Parts: sequence; C-alpha cells; structure tokens
Amino acid sequence: MKLIRIGVDLAKDVFQVHGIDRHEKVVWRRKLRRAEWLKVLVATAEPGCEIGMEACGGAHHWGRKLQGLGFKVKLMAPQFVKPYVKGNKNDANDAEAICEAMSRPGMHFVTVKSALQQDIQAVHRIRAGLVGQRTAKANQIRGLAAEYGLVAPKELGQLRIVLPCWLEDAQNGLSELFRQLLQGLWGDLKGLDERVSELDRLITLLSKSDPVAKRLQQLRGVGPVIATALVGAIGNGEQFARGRQMAAALGLTPRQHSSGGKERLLGISKRGDAYLRTLLIHGARSVIRTAKGKEDRLSRWVVSLAARSHPNVAAAALANKTARMAWAMIRNGTDYQPDLVTG
Repeated sequence: MKLIRIGVDLAKDVFQVHGIDRHEKVVWRRKLRRAEWLKVLVATAEPGCEIGMEACGGAHHWGRKLQGLGFKVKLMAPQFVKPYVKGNKNDANDAEAICEAMSRPGMHFVTVKSALQQDIQAVHRIRAGLVGQRTAKANQIRGLAAEYGLVAPKELGQLRIVLPCWLEDAQNGLSELFRQLLQGLWGDLKGLDERVSELDRLITLLSKSDPVAKRLQQLRGVGPVIATALVGAIGNGEQFARGRQMAAALGLTPRQHSSGGKERLLGISKRGDAYLRTLLIHGARSVIRTAKGKEDRLSRWVVSLAARSHPNVAAAALANKTARMAWAMIRNGTDYQPDLVTG
C-alpha cells in the first residue's frame, strides 16, 4: 500500500492515525503509543506523504520532526476540523476528520513554527502571565489597604511610591501583624517587577539580534515587544497571500452580516491572536496621541480619521494598516517607506 495522506490525532500518550491511499480508500487505521508512533510511521509511509494534524499542543514540535524526515506537514485549526467529524467524538473519528479536512482545496493551514518562533512566543507568554500576576497583586494590596482606611492610587507607579510610606508611618493605624503582611506583599510586587524587567531586557536583545524584528521597529507604534511578537506569531508570513489576510487572521477586519446582495459590516471580528491584536491596538493609540502637528501622510490620515470617528475605531483602523505594512515588509524584505502609505 502507498499512503498519500495521513491524519494524526495527537494526545499525551496515544496517537491515532488514519491513512488513505491514492484511490481514496482507508488502508491504515491504528492506535500508536507516543514512544513508537514516529518509528512505525516512517516504516509505513514513504517520504513525501502528507501528514495532517490539528494545531494544538505539541503539533509544531512534531511538525518539525516530520518535515525533517521528508514528510509534508499540514496543520489546521481545530475549529476547521470539527465539521468533518462523523458520529460520536473519539480518537479514530477525529483522525478520520483530520484526514478529510486536509484534503479540502479551500482549507486554511497553519505554518509550522520554528524553534526560535516558539522561544519568542514562550518569552511573551511568560511575560504576559507575570504582568497579570502583578496586576492581581497590586489590586490585592489596594483591597486590603482599603480595609484599614488607606486609599491607594490607581497607577501602579504611584502604588510603588506610597507602599514604603505606609510601612514607615507608625501613625496610620496599621496593626503590627498587617504591617508584616503588607511588607511581604510589597516584596512580592518587587519580585514580579524584577521578573518583568528581566524579560523586557531579553525581548530588547531579541529585537536587536533578529533582522526582521529590527526592521519592523521602523513602523510607527511598533517597538521591541510588538516587533518580536509579530516575528514569533507569523514568521516569514508565507501563510498569507496578502496583508489583508494577515489583518483578518488577527481579528482586525470587520465582521460581516450580509444577505441578499446587501453588505453590512460590523465591528472588528476579534478572531485569532488576541495578545498580538491587543499590542497592535495599544501601539496605534500611542501613534494617535502623538500624531497631531505632524505632516507625514500617516499622521494626517489618522488625525483626520480620529476627528470624524470614535478613537477606538481610529486605533483599530491604524492597527489594521500597521499589520498590513508589517506583512509587506516581512515578505518583501523592505524597509518602511512613509511616502507609500495610503489613506
């Protein structure tokens, strides 16, 4: 038997495979243990066979392994595979659905990420988690201090200033026990600040060492964090045919509710990578705040848009444009050219 297409349902310990020959007949259905599945696959399928998997945990690791062995790897988002599941959900039906979905000509595939891309994304995920923990810690301090009549400022920087003052003020009514607890919370907050700063320095180093990330920082509103996040998420951008597809994948294009030839556009879809979309919109807001008085084409366009629409609409539109320009710079290997910006 010569297999042309294999669907693989990944799991922690047991992998289910579903193989099709050139006559579209099922010739291989088997459950394999994690330690043996790659060896059995190599012994059964020839190099050049297409291997399909859902883009879930571990898929990019196995994708790189399979590509190194000469297989063609196709990763798909789980929501695109689900409609092809027949009957009840189980590993065998999932593998069959993956094998069927990967054969569809209109299917959208996920590019296998390199180890460097996953390293960059790991840095960003850890940093985002620490920032969330720091925000939660600051809110906990504010809530507990309020029980003792101490009102903390909203800004985190101001909270860092008043905390030592609270601890040193012997007349503010704090009990000795709560003062000790507050000292521990202050230490926790400083520890989180140090970890975030450490990762910020690492991101800065990555942004300087990677030529694509370095070039992306020429864009307005794009710094080391956004530049490295773009590199980690989209790589060389070959999975997108044009910049609008990338913007759509990030959820920065309008949703549609059209029928009967009448088009109706709604707000942005908010699909895809929420973290990267959030970064781009925050970067766009910083551009809007500093655009007044500047005479370049991008500044004039965004100031005009912000004057006649809601600031959030202008920020989303600018983030969309930034994503498109970033894709063009990545795919064409070009620098930012302000004179080519269109309104």
